[in-house]
Amino acid sequence: MFLLLSATVWPRETVQPTAGASAAAGRDAERCRSHAIIDACYDAIRRSPRDPVLLAALGDALERSNRPVEALRTYRRAAALAPNNHSIAAKISALAAKQLSKRAPKSPSVPGAAVAARGTGSQTPSNADPVTKSH
Repeated sequence: MFLLLSATVWPRETVQPTAGASAAAGRDAERCRSHAIIDACYDAIRRSPRDPVLLAALGDALERSNRPVEALRTYRRAAALAPNNHSIAAKISALAAKQLSKRAPKSPSVPGAAVAARGTGSQTPSNADPVTKSH
């Protein structure tokens, strides 16, 4: 009973952002979107965590700073908030393809180097050609 009365007697105070805080939020959002400044992006996202445009801008800033894993995670978070945004989907695809190409083993530049690297001794047969070789 006391809790019910206390809620009616002492209403919750709502804290309204000051004009200075709103201006700072706007500046951070603009610096994030137009200049891709990571700290400004984090400050703007702290105020508006569900803004896919800010998250995509943070992803851009992280990618420019050579932090692709964080950028990809941020783009995916933005895509979850805006699933129909084709621009974010394209950024995810491009960055993921770039990451895969970096991980792929490079082919030897000298012909025959792969054969020399494998060796020429007797090798254990594989399952690749079961007709000619048996196990």
